[in-house]
Amino acid sequence: MRDPLDRRAFLGRTLRFGGGALAGFSALQTLSRLASASSRAIHVAGAGEGGYGPLSVAGAELALPRGFRYVRFGAMGEAMDDGLSTPPAHDGMGAFPLPNGNIRLIRNHELLGRLPGARPYPRPYDVMAGGGTTSLEVDPRSRELVRSFSSLGGTVRNCAGGVTPWGSWLTCEEATAGTRQGLGESHGYVFEVPAAAESAVEPVPLRAMGRFVHEAVAVDPDSGIIYETEDQTRGGFYRFIPAAPGRPERAADLTRGGRLQMLAIAGRRRYDCSRNQTVGEPLPARWVEIPDPDPEEAEERQDAVFIQGWDRGGARFSRVEGCWYADGAIYFTSTDGGDFRLGQVWEYRPSGDDTGTLTLLFESPDAAVLQHPDNVCVSPRGGIVLCEDGNAPNHVRGLTSDGRIFDFARNIKGLGYAEFAGATFSPDGDTLFVNLQNDPGATFAIWGPWEDGAL
Repeated sequence: MRDPLDRRAFLGRTLRFGGGALAGFSALQTLSRLASASSRAIHVAGAGEGGYGPLSVAGAELALPRGFRYVRFGAMGEAMDDGLSTPPAHDGMGAFPLPNGNIRLIRNHELLGRLPGARPYPRPYDVMAGGGTTSLEVDPRSRELVRSFSSLGGTVRNCAGGVTPWGSWLTCEEATAGTRQGLGESHGYVFEVPAAAESAVEPVPLRAMGRFVHEAVAVDPDSGIIYETEDQTRGGFYRFIPAAPGRPERAADLTRGGRLQMLAIAGRRRYDCSRNQTVGEPLPARWVEIPDPDPEEAEERQDAVFIQGWDRGGARFSRVEGCWYADGAIYFTSTDGGDFRLGQVWEYRPSGDDTGTLTLLFESPDAAVLQHPDNVCVSPRGGIVLCEDGNAPNHVRGLTSDGRIFDFARNIKGLGYAEFAGATFSPDGDTLFVNLQNDPGATFAIWGPWEDGAL
């Protein structure tokens, strides 16, 4: 077997879909070499080395490197074009090109119950639930908001999700609450929102994709397989094999069901990936079946799906969150995994229909380096963006192609819990969109001299 740290570049070819651009990138493999289990040395990228230099105040909310600017829009409470107010708790987000040249953003709102006094969503899945998605149209030149509206309503804790190659957003519920918790419907599902929708869509729970504490998804455009993460301290990494898979040229029909499976380590039943791992060590992986992806007991037991996989020898992680497809592999974060409980970055690379290799690429040794990575995205210039969900102040961190880490943005307004989320680049790569979840929730468009660094 070849040395896992001499694998082809992390993103060896450029792939574009859903408004995100994926380019050649080897940062995480290099970070694996730098952050060895013994030394855990980390190299920082300064200006001219992939980073952009020190951060300075760029406005009331953000500190950015010199030369970068931002605008803020779509904040909590602002009126939308459908007459509703913008919900709070901005979270995961995807970007898509529109036929008129503008950008469509579809943005999650991580809410459970309805807000007091808030008007109900149009076409809600559950009239008692307050989560959902909003869709925004943005001018790519001025970065001004053109219009916004509710595109999915009546769901709960829409945390992250993922873009599809066929031009839609899969939004995920991060709770399995139901009628016994005072809601009108069962929850814990994935829903699909087409980027082309100009009004609220009919909410259809994709039950075969599992009822658990969902976080993010990533779609392999070649196979149509959808990978899913689970945000629990004892959670799994899953894949969904659709009965009618999609491709870039045709949409999937996810309502036709499919098979849900959980990752396991070959020859090591119930393997714990959250602690005592070695950076760069390849772990042979396989998949175990989830016989009942929509168990009734999930309402009381959020781990009901996980237990099925665990009983069949599946592996466990701690708070698996961000998820991204690139170059034939899936990259995902374990937000509080690792010996220091500060976060891990993993790669899963399939090698056959039911086999693959799992490799720990990076583990944070210090909160000053990286603290609880959550959402991730990759720049068209080859750097990776990591959104922090830790103690204030949270940062957006960047990783260079030679494995150096640097600060790109800092929240200078939030005094409490105000994570970064939803990072995604515009289709042309000129603008990074990112959310601050609270204090209050808002979306930011950031642009500047990208060519001076790795992002």
